[in-house]
Amino acid sequence: MAKFELKLPKMGESVAEATITNWLKNVGDTINADEAVLEIATDKVDSEVPSEVSGILTEILFQVDDVVQVGQTIAYIETEVNAGAAVVQEIAPASVADVTKSFDSAREMVASVVVEKDAVSHDYSASDKFFSPLVKNIAQQEGISIGELNSISGSGKEGRVTKEDILNFVESRKSNSVAKDISVSAPVPAPIQEVVAPKATPQPAAKIEPTKAPVSLNGGDEVIEMDRMRKLISGYMVASVQTSAHVQSFIEVDVTNIVKWREKVKAGFEKREGEKLTFTPIMMEAVAKALKDFPMMNISVDGDTIIKRKNINLGMAAALPNGNLIVPVIKNADQLNLVGMAKAVNDLGGRAKAGKLKPDDTQAGTYTVTNVGTFGSVFGTPIINQPQVGILALGAIRKVPAVIETPEGDFIGIRQKMFLSHSYDHRVVDGALGGSFVKRVAEYLEAFDVDRDY
Repeated sequence: MAKFELKLPKMGESVAEATITNWLKNVGDTINADEAVLEIATDKVDSEVPSEVSGILTEILFQVDDVVQVGQTIAYIETEVNAGAAVVQEIAPASVADVTKSFDSAREMVASVVVEKDAVSHDYSASDKFFSPLVKNIAQQEGISIGELNSISGSGKEGRVTKEDILNFVESRKSNSVAKDISVSAPVPAPIQEVVAPKATPQPAAKIEPTKAPVSLNGGDEVIEMDRMRKLISGYMVASVQTSAHVQSFIEVDVTNIVKWREKVKAGFEKREGEKLTFTPIMMEAVAKALKDFPMMNISVDGDTIIKRKNINLGMAAALPNGNLIVPVIKNADQLNLVGMAKAVNDLGGRAKAGKLKPDDTQAGTYTVTNVGTFGSVFGTPIINQPQVGILALGAIRKVPAVIETPEGDFIGIRQKMFLSHSYDHRVVDGALGGSFVKRVAEYLEAFDVDRDY
């Protein structure tokens, strides 16, 4: 029998820890390879941790709500045989010289195999996809490159590559390769699992705790405990207000042409593209263009340093059915046309509501847009999503009487209008930049081409 250490795997860029939310297996339960053992939660996304071996769960080191670092051992699984043990076979009696010669040959062969294996080893942690330790071990042994591993279509939850998927890929690759004569084969020991020390958690800077006002309770009051996500959101909002000097600019936009155009093309768009066309991708397209015009809005602050972002990754704040908030990110939004933007918005929004977002779906945002008009708000003063320096709130579109200027004179007409509310970090963004940026977004929206294709 052998004891296997189940460790918290790497879950995505910049994700260093996770909270255990549920154990799917109990001590004494039998576990199959690649079977989910527990559920975890990062800052905003829930996920599962599978086992890379088959065996019996013998010890659980952390309980629900405990915070675990990436690479830290969270449980022990007892397996039937040691994964690194060589297979012992009976041999016929032979002379000492023959045995020594055979041993030397086998040792040289194993050494050459290990050297060859090392030559094809890869850093699978560089991939954006999540791979279980078992899948990565098989890929390492079979010399599968990171590009090949990324190309495998997973059949597991959320498209995850399972043991069966990678074994089928290995068989397919062998059958398509040139046949080679193999006279001798030797079992290659499984790689010794490296013990990764948990990374030290950076200590937060000392904060001045505000004085808390006493809360009195009456007999009919109900006390409700915040859930995990609500606590996280609460902490982020307070930290953002304490970090950034928030200031707002507001501008009213005439979107009559956009409303008429969408009404005209939305049925054909859905029929041709298989996607619903909402106002959100149209607004996101304008924001991405404005960020290219004003790159100093696409920055982050690190102490006394400004980081100018190369990519434009738009976060889109979304309300979940339980009332909590999540911000999935559209990567390289400026490179998408309207069809691509609509597909990205619908995909992330749908998976957010279904609770199927991956950790990387909420990472690397450089600017955020929130649609407060969904709930009827005319405008709002949103809180900046750190470490970004700006967030734009889209107000409700309303029919309002407005002055229309024409060569024949001014007259009153009914127009479709909305407010854009821009919150920005006054530490690094002054009113000229913050106001000019939101004005540029408005100009793109008002100059919308009603004769354009999708």
